[in-house]
Amino acid sequence: MTGAAASGSGRSGRGGRTKSGKPRPGTGGYGKRKLEGKGPTPPAHMRPGHPAQRRAAAKAAGAGRGGGVSSPDGARAPDRAGRPADRGGRDSRGGAVRARGAGDAPEVVAGRNAVLESLRARVPATALYAGPRDGSDPRFNEVIRLAADVGIPVIEAGRPELDRLTGGAVHQSLALKIRPYDYAHPDDLLQRARARGQEPLIVALDSVTDPRNLGAIVRSVAAFGGHGVLVPARRSAHVSAGAWKASAGALARLPVAWAPNLARALTSYQEAGLFVAGLDAEGDTDLGDLTVADGPLVLVVGSEGRGLSRLVAQRCDVLVRIPIAAQTESLNAGVAAGIALHEVATRRSR
Repeated sequence: MTGAAASGSGRSGRGGRTKSGKPRPGTGGYGKRKLEGKGPTPPAHMRPGHPAQRRAAAKAAGAGRGGGVSSPDGARAPDRAGRPADRGGRDSRGGAVRARGAGDAPEVVAGRNAVLESLRARVPATALYAGPRDGSDPRFNEVIRLAADVGIPVIEAGRPELDRLTGGAVHQSLALKIRPYDYAHPDDLLQRARARGQEPLIVALDSVTDPRNLGAIVRSVAAFGGHGVLVPARRSAHVSAGAWKASAGALARLPVAWAPNLARALTSYQEAGLFVAGLDAEGDTDLGDLTVADGPLVLVVGSEGRGLSRLVAQRCDVLVRIPIAAQTESLNAGVAAGIALHEVATRRSR
């Protein structure tokens, strides 16, 4: 009896066996309900506390309030009718929206080289998060000095906070939070040209998705006397740290406008008296024969490979090709824009 009692009291509730090594006795069917499963796992957006559920709830709440339209990167459209919102946070009908030009969500640049290059390019930032200093790496000290020179707050952060800020990227104890870009309205580019007493010269991008191409084109537009760059809301690169670095600071001097619908924006420019010319390898006019280059002009640049989309090509008044020696080759979007802008600037200088 004593041995049996000792054996019974020594049963483990988790291991499934007694201390003596004998199998644990079953329940005889009386614990059947405890063996039943909980059913299929619900979708992420229906699980309480899951990030997807919180996002869905926030989206539903925003739709219920009738908030403005957001771009995939967080940029807001002017308003539902395409009219710009004023700086006071109201659209033309008095509805509450974000301020006009509110751009992408804040971006975080991680890593010592990336942060150092961003600061050298004068990328606008709101804060520099720095972990324990590494005195053996001169890049670390230069990053701190450059941030202090331009008045960027330096915040000491531990590794867990840096991991959270960078989404688990390799940050090497440095992370730079980039300020959201303040996009212009398409009409602002026309007003910029009129204020200077010049014929408008605008470059519109169609399906150019590489931020480095966007930065390079902004740099060319600024160099050849253009008045701004127009990007669509979808299927397009937006102003990010990569675009800032590629522009070599030109983004601080030249506005980039945001359009919910590129084809509609081009039609609006045409109604304002601008001529729309699209760069296309299959165009019927050589770039050197573009006689309207010295007038009000919108130059549309498509992506490398795909070129202009069908709807945008139909909106163009003329399709222009750049003569190249090998017809099997295609030009990078940034290179093509630079060549075309040089030709336009040459004609205008005459």
